[in-house]
Amino acid sequence: MSLLFDTIESGRDLARQDLIDILNLTDENDLKRLFKAAYEIKLKYIGKRVSLRGIVEISNKCRKDCFYCGIRRGNVKVERFELTRKQIVDGLLTAFNFNYGSAVMQGGERTDENFIEMIESILKEVKERTDGRLGITLSLGEQDETVYRRWFEAGAHRYLLRIEASNPELYKKLHPADHKYDRRLECLRSLQRVGYQTGTGVLIGVPGQTVEDLADDLMFFKKMDIDMIGMGPYLVHPDTPMAQEFPDFEHKRKDQLNLGLKMLAAARLLLKDVNLASTTALQALDPLGRELGLLAGGNVIMPNVTATEFRPGYQLYTGKPGLDENSEQSRVALEKTIAKAGETIIYNEWGDSPHYFKRSS
Repeated sequence: MSLLFDTIESGRDLARQDLIDILNLTDENDLKRLFKAAYEIKLKYIGKRVSLRGIVEISNKCRKDCFYCGIRRGNVKVERFELTRKQIVDGLLTAFNFNYGSAVMQGGERTDENFIEMIESILKEVKERTDGRLGITLSLGEQDETVYRRWFEAGAHRYLLRIEASNPELYKKLHPADHKYDRRLECLRSLQRVGYQTGTGVLIGVPGQTVEDLADDLMFFKKMDIDMIGMGPYLVHPDTPMAQEFPDFEHKRKDQLNLGLKMLAAARLLLKDVNLASTTALQALDPLGRELGLLAGGNVIMPNVTATEFRPGYQLYTGKPGLDENSEQSRVALEKTIAKAGETIIYNEWGDSPHYFKRSS
């Protein structure tokens, strides 16, 4: 391990084998040393700063049928909802009024023209009503490049589209046959061509995945020149096919948490200046999960500003925290979490990825 930490702490570029060795660490002292090193890199490139993204979950209607997802098209047990245009705008303005500086529209994937036009008009209205001051991220799945451009020109400037698994064979195991890996990859390239700050991510710890797969995911982020990463440990939803492949999940929660934190740390050490989310999935595994994520190199947290009545309908996995909190309660709890980690919330700023400006210069 001394050679590994010599490489990590010297700041030298990490090789694939270094990433594998990081992901195989189990000793508590080694993990503490790893997270400390990743945090030092965050301080160097980002600072002791946490950016917030107020999430509005606009709909759980989805045309996709991914095997791991609780709102997959084939789940007949979920009660479907779709926020009205006004409800979405109100949610985005809540984020603005909380001084978050940035908000996210997230929802199941739709490609019909009515939906496309609604998102476009919402972007224009919110940009007008906030005098352009609210940064807006979209996470609305695979779209044609013309659609991405329409939304970009209407005011969105960041887009998160998770690859879920950079290994094409593992991707096939996570998705039905009509979900194409190459299509997902081309969408990421389209987003970069249009000019978005482009984000992606993977599921961590899914059945059949190896540490070699995860190391390759990290190398994929680097090769693709990704600006921001939203990834988290896989959490089971019982009404999905993949749940059957992880029957002992409840006994593996600690392992899933640690693997998620190691991926965050490895991503920070490898990629240095990207935006890196400390996700709600970490908090679902441990009440202090998001705080631990910040201390492992994360610099973005995404508080939920969706109206409380709709939150139970948007569960990609079970055990999602904060379902019974209103937006104000979520904000107060979040401020305490971030303060406990010794970090500072950056209000009224978009919190753009430093990497994006280096990539696009």
